[in-house]
Amino acid sequence: MNQAKLPTELTPEADLARFSDRVGFFTLTAKEIKRFWNVLGQTVTAPVVTALLYLLVFAQAMQGRAPVYPGVNYTEFLVPGLVMMTVIQNAFANSSSSLTQSKIMGNLVFLLMAPLGAWEWFGAYVVAALVRAALVASVMLAVALLFVPLPLHAPLALLAMFLLSGASLAVLGLIAGIVASKFDHLAAFTNFIITPLSFLSGVFYSVHALPPFWYAASHFNPFFYMIDGFRYGFFGQADVPIALSLSWAAGFLVLLSTICLWMLMTGYKLRR
Repeated sequence: MNQAKLPTELTPEADLARFSDRVGFFTLTAKEIKRFWNVLGQTVTAPVVTALLYLLVFAQAMQGRAPVYPGVNYTEFLVPGLVMMTVIQNAFANSSSSLTQSKIMGNLVFLLMAPLGAWEWFGAYVVAALVRAALVASVMLAVALLFVPLPLHAPLALLAMFLLSGASLAVLGLIAGIVASKFDHLAAFTNFIITPLSFLSGVFYSVHALPPFWYAASHFNPFFYMIDGFRYGFFGQADVPIALSLSWAAGFLVLLSTICLWMLMTGYKLRR
């Protein structure tokens, strides 16, 4: 009597394929984490020192002069914005620089030859970027809390905004790394998109202090919602409702992920 054939999802071949996918994902994730871990002075210490210099200068210059939330002084207001700005910049830098470096040095071919699907690429780069962003944010908060006590109003909102924002910028970094063919292209992306949107997102001010035109324009900047929602996690106050910030951050992540996965699945500027 013929033995009944196992459903496809239970066959040894399918099980082996799933195991290979998991191994590939964890291997690529470990490789990406090790890449930035080997140069912690550049990937963690440098951005933390830069952010703390911003904190020192702006806290001294703007304390008592810039209107912020009721019951919150300017230095307290500034710390969450700087932390989220470092998350945004480092999550983007991790995935974009890694992929661009692989393309320029010619070792991208080894990843293309490996049995890795688009989702494994996508997940590994995003997870590694989130690890780096979390490390930078944790170190900066630990140092800042020595001088600036911060309340913690909504830890779940804080975590959600970190994950959505960090993942969004990691995906945007992947897109930039795919499109860029040299570091000049990546620098242009950073200088003309990431840095301006970061500085115009309310890191150093409340958008309610802006003239009407710039106040309205700020609401089209996705980085504004990331920083504003992150502040809500500390103070329970924000320039817009937390639900709106979460919706913008989630929508931005879905949009970027759709574009990035299409690029990875079609091999856009990778396989051709």
